[in-house]
Amino acid sequence: MLPDTMNGLLDVSRLLKRADVRAANDDILATDDQTLAHQIGLTEIPAPPFGEENRGRRMAELLDEAGLANVQQDEVGNVVALRPGAEDREPLVLSAHLDSVFPAGTDVTVRADGDLLRAPGVSDDARGLAALVTVARALSRADITTRIPILFAATVGEEGSGDLRGVRHLFESGGAAADAAGFISLDGAGMKYVVTRGLGARRFRVVLRGRGGHSWIDWGAPNPIHALGRAVGALASWPTPTDPPLSLTVARWGGGTSVNALPAEAWAELDFRSESIRHLDDGEERLRAVLDRSVAEENSGVTDRGRQLDIEVTIVGNRPTGVTALDSPLVEAALAATRASGIEPEVTVSSTDANLPMSLGIPAITLGAGGSAGDVHTTDEWYRNTNGPVGIQRALHTVLMVAGPG
Repeated sequence: MLPDTMNGLLDVSRLLKRADVRAANDDILATDDQTLAHQIGLTEIPAPPFGEENRGRRMAELLDEAGLANVQQDEVGNVVALRPGAEDREPLVLSAHLDSVFPAGTDVTVRADGDLLRAPGVSDDARGLAALVTVARALSRADITTRIPILFAATVGEEGSGDLRGVRHLFESGGAAADAAGFISLDGAGMKYVVTRGLGARRFRVVLRGRGGHSWIDWGAPNPIHALGRAVGALASWPTPTDPPLSLTVARWGGGTSVNALPAEAWAELDFRSESIRHLDDGEERLRAVLDRSVAEENSGVTDRGRQLDIEVTIVGNRPTGVTALDSPLVEAALAATRASGIEPEVTVSSTDANLPMSLGIPAITLGAGGSAGDVHTTDEWYRNTNGPVGIQRALHTVLMVAGPG
């Protein structure tokens, strides 16, 4: 268990006066060029969804070099290493994710653009991974032993169709974090925000299938693209709930084989997001009802069942919602560490690996790892290292306030 109250935490001003913590902070500053080199190197190892193996191997090497023992890759590809504490008790997890949103074949070469580093994934989450290594290295070089063990974890499957598969595995019965006392995710850049609420997501792949045929000879037969188009239009005009908001994104769609052929198939992938499970349920209900109505309209007048359209709806992602209370010692520690860095923090909502432990009632937050970033999830993604080391120090201070230096 983490401390029950803020009174059980080490005060941040006292923490910063300790000689070993000062040494760790100095090491983070002195090795900033190495941190950036790791960030660039990790970015340039492709890690598309379900293709994180090579980046995971390099991350294991870096964590080993940083002084962690028994670094391992688990069955799904997560890289984990338990740093023992002075007390044999449930660990605090410090994590970052290995995968990016970009498909295989994307050019991930990092290029300098003034004071920017540009490349797909250079912030999300190569920055978090590099920060994870730097925190481990700083603890080792300053010879800090925490009271609570720290489980360092680089997870697979945080993005998109990965559906949190890495962190789900960590928290399964028998998983490396199954008995974790708390969870901190380092995800991307930034210093200001402390994520305390998990934005749920429900994602669907919709496929409409028919017979297809010739664009003239079979004209008038049910057309799956026509039906799908009507359904998308109806969804786009739906006034989604606002308290809390529900977002709806039709992210990808396609179908057909030729300009002069009636398509046999049309498909789309959709993403609903909300802090409310009820609103996600409402979105799913609306989606299925709109599809049924659109397909029924397209099938109307067609008595031959073999020529009618069929619907297949598959849930391809289901991220849980969750909340870590503002009076949780983990949140209090992150807020205090942010203020000690000279920045007034803001609590916010996001969809990260922290969703999963939040949904299990385990205190969990997400922090940026310093610097600033933009155009995230695009091929023009950039990172600027202003206050980069300070962000990593904030993460270190948050860890030490709750894990306690021995």
